[in-house]
Order: sequence, then C-alpha cells, then structure tokens
Amino acid sequence: MSPGAVGGFRHNGAMSETPQSLADLSIDDFIAYMPQGMGRLNEKMGIELVEISAERLVGTMPVDGNTQPFGLLHGGASVVLAETLGSVGSAIHAYPTKVAVGVDINATHHRSATSGIVTGVATAVHLGRSSTSYEVVLTDERGKRVCTSRITCALVEMPQR
Repeated sequence: MSPGAVGGFRHNGAMSETPQSLADLSIDDFIAYMPQGMGRLNEKMGIELVEISAERLVGTMPVDGNTQPFGLLHGGASVVLAETLGSVGSAIHAYPTKVAVGVDINATHHRSATSGIVTGVATAVHLGRSSTSYEVVLTDERGKRVCTSRITCALVEMPQR
C-alpha cells in the first residue's frame, strides 16, 4: 500500500474517512482505497479478488490472455496471482501503521492449465510484527492443483509524506 493511500479513500468519486481497519472494508472499498486500484498489471491479467482478510484470501484469474507460447498458463502469471493475494493479506495485517513489501516468493508448478479460470487461495502461515508469510494454492476449474507458492512480506513503518 502506498503512503498516498493514507487519509481517505475514493468510492464512487467521493472521498471517505480513513478506515480503522482494512479488514472492515468490502472488496470494492478496499480496491477504491488503494492509490491505483488493483494496479495495472492485475487489471491486464484479469485478476479478481473474491475474499479478503489477513488470514485468508481468494482470487481468480483467467487462463486466456495469460499463456506462454505453447498455450499453457504462464508460470509467471501464477506467481503474479500468488503475489497479489499474499501482498493484499499482508497489507490488511500491517495497516494502519505499517506497509507490506514483498521480500521472497517461490512457486512449484504442478500441472498445466490451458483454459478456464484458476483460483488462488492464500492462507496465512505467519502474521507477525515485522513479517508475514502465506501459502498460496492455485487450482484449475476441476479443483486440480496447478501451482503452490509461498510469499513472505516484510512489514515496514509507514513512510511519512
């Protein structure tokens, strides 16, 4: 979360009060609170948040448009979805005094996906004072595991503007 996000959020063009907790926001209000919404990359990739909290997040992404030259879901696209979910959860946990910055991510690709939607479920492994870690499992529409990822974020003091 950018320091520019502090001080209020826009929803339907109107500025609202700074929330006490990001966990209290609806997904639409959470996205509106972020200085650049979902971010250009997430928008280009079609990533949608379905459920958000510090403990568990769910998001989806279409395979179409996110493939490598052989028509398979690009491994980097899987990592983007995993990083998005882990970073959102970390930001919710860190708010209001800290921001989350990714420091490590890894991924094991188990099987390919060639069509449909993949769903990522991020589960908190560690929610600490200075770091967070999430396990993120991506599955295809049949419920088959496509990728397992782990992301760690450092929680740093909110920069002053």
